Amino acid sequence: MSAAKAGVVTVSYGSEGVLNGFFSSLDVASATPLQAVVADNRPEAGAAVRELAERYGVTYLPMTGNLGYGGAMNAAVRSLPTDIPWVLVSNPDIEIQPGAIDELVRVGESDARIGAVGPLVETDGEIYPSARAIPSLRMGLGHALFANIWPSNPWSRRYHSDNERPPRERDAGWLSGSCLLIRREAFDAVGGFDDRFFMYFEDVDLGYRLSKAGWRNRYAPSATVMHAGAHSTDENSTKMVLVHHESAYLFVASKYRGWYLAPVRLAARIGLAARAFLVTRVFNRRR
Repeated sequence: MSAAKAGVVTVSYGSEGVLNGFFSSLDVASATPLQAVVADNRPEAGAAVRELAERYGVTYLPMTGNLGYGGAMNAAVRSLPTDIPWVLVSNPDIEIQPGAIDELVRVGESDARIGAVGPLVETDGEIYPSARAIPSLRMGLGHALFANIWPSNPWSRRYHSDNERPPRERDAGWLSGSCLLIRREAFDAVGGFDDRFFMYFEDVDLGYRLSKAGWRNRYAPSATVMHAGAHSTDENSTKMVLVHHESAYLFVASKYRGWYLAPVRLAARIGLAARAFLVTRVFNRRR
C-alpha cells in the first residue's frame, strides 16, 4: 500500500527550463510524502528531463509520441498506485507554495462530493481567473466573436464575471487544468481527461463531466500556486490559436451532440472559424 496521500503528475514538452522550479516546490507543498510522475511528450529529446526527474526522485514516464496534455496526464495518473486518493495535475511551469497541496486536500476532504479542488493561480502578480462557470452557447459565441474588437461587450463581461475580488471559496463549473487536485475516484469514474482534446478545453470538458456525474468542482483560494505562463506554446502562436478554436468547437459539439442541435453546432463552427481567422491575422501582422 502506498504511503502517499497525494500523487503529482505533470507533462513535459521540452520543459526542462521550468521543471527545476516545479520539482523543488514539491518539497514544501505537503507535510506528507508525495509520489510524482512526469510524462514526457518529447522523449526523443528528454535526457535533461529524465536527469531532473532522477535528481528529485520523480518517476520519468516517456510517451510514445506527443499525446497532448490530456492524453499524457491520463497515462501519468494510470501509472500511480490506485490507492492514492488524490492526484494533483499541473503544468510544469507552476511553482506550488508551501503547504498548498495539504490545503487543497483539506478542502477536498471536507465533503465527499467534491471531485476537484483548484487553487488560486497567480501569474505575473495578477490573480488568474481559474474557476469559471461552464460557458453557455450564447455567452461563448458572443465572447469569441467580439472580445478582440469590442472588449466591453456584455458576453465577455459575463464571461469574466467570476473573477471576484477578493476571491472566496466557492463551487465552480470548471477549474483551470494548469493546476488542480482531483479525487482519484472521481477522475476514474468519468474516464479522466478526454484525450480527443490535444490542448485547451480539456479542463472545461473535465469540469463539465464531473458536474454532470454529481461531483463538485471547488475553488479554494486559501491554497496558492505561481504560474510562469504558457512556455511550450509561445513560439507557435498562430498554430496554437487554431488548436484553441478547434478544441472550443469540440467542446461545443460534445455538449450539444443531438442530431436536432446540428444548427447550433454549425453556428458555433462558423463563429469560431471567423474568430480564428481574425486573431491569426492580428498575429501575422505583428510579425
